[in-house]
Amino acid sequence: MSAIILFMAGIAAIAGWWLSQQRLGAKPWLEEGVIADWREESPSSLPPAKIGLGVFLAVVGSLFALFISAYSMRMNMVDWRPLPVPKLLWFNTGVLITSSIALQWAYLAARRNDMDGVIIGMCTGGASAVTFLIGQLLAWQQLSVAGYFVASNPANSFFYLITAMHGLHLMGGLVALGRTTAKVWRGTEVAQVRLSVELCAIYWHFLLLVWLVLLGLLTGWTEDFVDICRQLLT
Repeated sequence: MSAIILFMAGIAAIAGWWLSQQRLGAKPWLEEGVIADWREESPSSLPPAKIGLGVFLAVVGSLFALFISAYSMRMNMVDWRPLPVPKLLWFNTGVLITSSIALQWAYLAARRNDMDGVIIGMCTGGASAVTFLIGQLLAWQQLSVAGYFVASNPANSFFYLITAMHGLHLMGGLVALGRTTAKVWRGTEVAQVRLSVELCAIYWHFLLLVWLVLLGLLTGWTEDFVDICRQLLT
């Protein structure tokens, strides 16, 4: 329960910061200028695609919060036997961090109208994400060879389920990333794909955050961190 509260608090803090950057409290009707011009140029307008992504991330965050809650409660039962976390997951984590950084690079390049930077960032981010997925499959293979099958232990089932759900969401992001990259390769102007690049970067940062929380849960670091916070507060 502590882990899920910590996770939801982190998601809420990030969502609050993100919304504060969108100037949702602005009053455009009090500003000077023509309404039509404001709709096109005002930074306070929030694109529907960005709102849709925010809602989707809230739903996905709630889904993973339920998984974390179920994991935290199930691990306290007597039939729970923790499985060893493959060392390959640490390499995969580094690759996913690289992917997130690359997409942030692509977004910053799009803001500078740097088409070459956008292409390099998106291709690097996509290749790193594919490498992460391949690494996850190899980690599954290592566990399977060692005898840690899905149905042999509840801890095994949760590991495969949680990592599979995260991988599926990353694959969905790769579809959107691939479509945006294809537009860039076809010579579409940077201004027309800037929003898509930003949405991909936001999605990747979110999946990186979710994976770090899941990795902390699987390795036991999350509970240790919660215990440290309790000691500091008491």
